Amino acid sequence: MMKQVLFVGVGGAAGSILRYLTNVVTAKYYAASFPLATFIVNIAGCFLAGLIFGLITQETTEAQNFKFLLITGFCGGFTTFSAFALENVRLMNSGNTTIVVVYTIASIAAGLLAVWIGLVITR
Repeated sequence: MMKQVLFVGVGGAAGSILRYLTNVVTAKYYAASFPLATFIVNIAGCFLAGLIFGLITQETTEAQNFKFLLITGFCGGFTTFSAFALENVRLMNSGNTTIVVVYTIASIAAGLLAVWIGLVITR
């Protein structure tokens, strides 16, 4: 149990750091209202989760540890669904209803598509 917790923690730390760096770089080059950095990490995280899940098909202890490290830890720390929800509420409160609708539909559709593509690549 402690080993799995360590894998999740290490992966989560790495994912969180990469998410932060994505926000920094995106903010440097993009200043519009659409929450592009969160959109990028959510779609990339969905793709990685699908890809990793498709690649790691064994039920061995090592394979399960990689899933804890990469899917639960890294992808969990990297993706930002809570930030996605908060940004939508903030956009709604500021009257950006059109952006809320576009962002929500695009995030869900692209996220599902990214997971599917990740799985297809591994087959």
